[in-house]
Amino acid sequence: MKQLINSLKGDKGIWSFVVLLALISFMPVFSASANLVYVIGKGSTIGYLVKHLVHIFIGFTLIYFVHKVPYHYYKGLSKILLPIVALLLVYTFFQGTVIDGANASRWIKVPFVGVTFQTSALASIVLMVYVARYLAKIEGKEITFKSSFIELWIPVFIVLALILPANFSTTALIFSMICMLVFVGKYPLKYLGTVIGMGVFMLLFFVTFAKAFPKAMPNRVDTWISRIERFTSDEPSEDDYQIEKAKIAIATGKVYGLGPGKSVQKNFLPQSSSDFIFAIIVEEYGLLGGIGVLFLYLMLFFRFLVSAHKAKTLFGKLLIVGLGFPIIFQALINMGVAVELLPVTGQTLPLISSGGSSIWMTCVAVGIILSVTKKDEEVEQERLEKEEREAALQRMIDKHLEEEAEGAEDAETSAAYSIEDGTKNPMHAVMGKP
Repeated sequence: MKQLINSLKGDKGIWSFVVLLALISFMPVFSASANLVYVIGKGSTIGYLVKHLVHIFIGFTLIYFVHKVPYHYYKGLSKILLPIVALLLVYTFFQGTVIDGANASRWIKVPFVGVTFQTSALASIVLMVYVARYLAKIEGKEITFKSSFIELWIPVFIVLALILPANFSTTALIFSMICMLVFVGKYPLKYLGTVIGMGVFMLLFFVTFAKAFPKAMPNRVDTWISRIERFTSDEPSEDDYQIEKAKIAIATGKVYGLGPGKSVQKNFLPQSSSDFIFAIIVEEYGLLGGIGVLFLYLMLFFRFLVSAHKAKTLFGKLLIVGLGFPIIFQALINMGVAVELLPVTGQTLPLISSGGSSIWMTCVAVGIILSVTKKDEEVEQERLEKEEREAALQRMIDKHLEEEAEGAEDAETSAAYSIEDGTKNPMHAVMGKP
């Protein structure tokens, strides 16, 4: 265990807060899963707990291997993965799976494994790395809007257009984070304003087209509009039911909470283990528990700021901003929905809510950030270890070649000895043949 801990590189503060959030997640997920077991009659609470444990284990395995890769390698990888991600999004658009009888066109089922995967989560990471790569490439250079639009914004708009019909909240979050990223990367403000205007225009055009031709393509425009109307209206609705139960859970928890596993509203909240898990945390652990979770996210945000400031390259700074800040904003959105500051969006609480792809992609983002935060001595140590492994491998190859050479010399000596004795084959000599 000590050797494993010593092999962990990067900012120790980020490691600590990520581990704490993952550990905190087990009790709320275990408690909230009772809704699926006793109300819906699906699976067992232990089964959901083990499933969540497997998701967390896979997630931290991804962090470990991703943070070992030098972060500049992700520049080229983003260019390779971007068209692959676009193809996956196209496949998801037409082949989105159905989960518990509901349309879930944001997900695809992985063949032979039986798990579902949200392709937009992967697209978000690849897109952020791609944008960071472009901004680092144009650092200190004069650019035109046409060149940047072709190389930067066309790929961005294509990916967002493929995500938008099924998931408006994720599209809006990604687009806002990209705008923030290009602002930090000193992209010309006049160009950025034009791009934001184009984005708003294309959104309005899509909504108008979807309302005029509702059967032209799969979309959830009616769901978006109805959620906004329900959020601003005083009439009761399904979303109001979820929000009311979440607010009851928060009010019931008071300061100290009802205690672990004693939540009542988990039996009424449909998404108690994912979208509304923050309400369950406050109900069981009180205002102190809710503030504690918020504090951990804010401390993680602070470590991202410090790490971005310390990063020695613009690409490294932009990676931390583009991959780290969305984690924090997604958490704030989830909490805002639970207390009715925002309409229902379907955004999970990173590293705490149950779910596979959301946890894994968050862990991949954290792994890339940790790769950026590795100190010079850690990078040098990894370089020396790599050289030592290569030297050891070369010694093995040389030894193997020497053994083969010695074997060939022995065979030549044996053949020469056989010829000198007047025989070409030792068996012929034994049998008396010439």
